[in-house]
Amino acid sequence: MVSELINANPIIYEKKERRPRTAPSAPHDEYAVELIDQQEVFDHIRDIKDPEHPYSLEELKVITEEAVEVDDQRNYVRVMFTPTVEHCSMATVIGLCLRVKLMRSLPSRYKVDIRVAPGSHATEAAVNKQLNDKERVAAALENSNLLNMVDDCLAPSYD
Repeated sequence: MVSELINANPIIYEKKERRPRTAPSAPHDEYAVELIDQQEVFDHIRDIKDPEHPYSLEELKVITEEAVEVDDQRNYVRVMFTPTVEHCSMATVIGLCLRVKLMRSLPSRYKVDIRVAPGSHATEAAVNKQLNDKERVAAALENSNLLNMVDDCLAPSYD
């Protein structure tokens, strides 16, 4: 029910126009690795659906392209997300959705760091710790109800 939502009337933002992708240049040899950039990572996660609302994380401004950091030399990706309210009960689920989407989309050489934007959540440190602990993430994904919720959020929408 809408009355049970922590943020029953979130602000909805317009989606950014999708830009044509120009892949970063890579060495042209058989051992070349695919290079990843900020836009590509954002394109992978922009359409993830919010667990409580029929909007994407981009439309709720939970994620922005500017909050994605990629260090291709160090095989490192960081995504900072901003829950719509300070006491968002779904912050861990949102972070788990981001992690799973990137685990499924990016080459395995990348270390992915998912974080709540500083000062945006009441239990920021606990959420960050949970989202970046391999054992906790693995245990969460063994829970079929939680995995179904994540898969629902990652399912493509046809709007």
